[in-house]
Amino acid sequence: MSKMPEGRPSLRTIAMPGDANPDGDIFGGWIMAQMDLASGSFASQETKCRVVTVAVDAMTFHKPVNIGDDVSCFCKIVRYGNTSLVVHVETWVQRHHSELIEKVTEANFTFVAIGGDGRPKPIKAEMV
Repeated sequence: MSKMPEGRPSLRTIAMPGDANPDGDIFGGWIMAQMDLASGSFASQETKCRVVTVAVDAMTFHKPVNIGDDVSCFCKIVRYGNTSLVVHVETWVQRHHSELIEKVTEANFTFVAIGGDGRPKPIKAEMV
């Protein structure tokens, strides 16, 4: 049995029937949206400002997500740029009515910090 990463997930939710295809598998786009929400919130808290998603790289689906699975997204910073940061997101599930825990997908999300004028804003030097 796998073990989820240490710490508190950036997002935790339940996969519901409305998020599934006719075969009961959760849409990849729904999973990606949850990961974007988790990493965007994480990046905003990290930079203390508005951020926008500019890229998603290396998205890999390892296993399907099923209706009723408890879905958790864990985030960590991969790197900082002048106005951007890359957040690695791992998505794990605890299978519905089970103790089975599995990593289902992971990806890198790139965000740009945005200032009050709507333009890219340098990230504070102490963060880098």
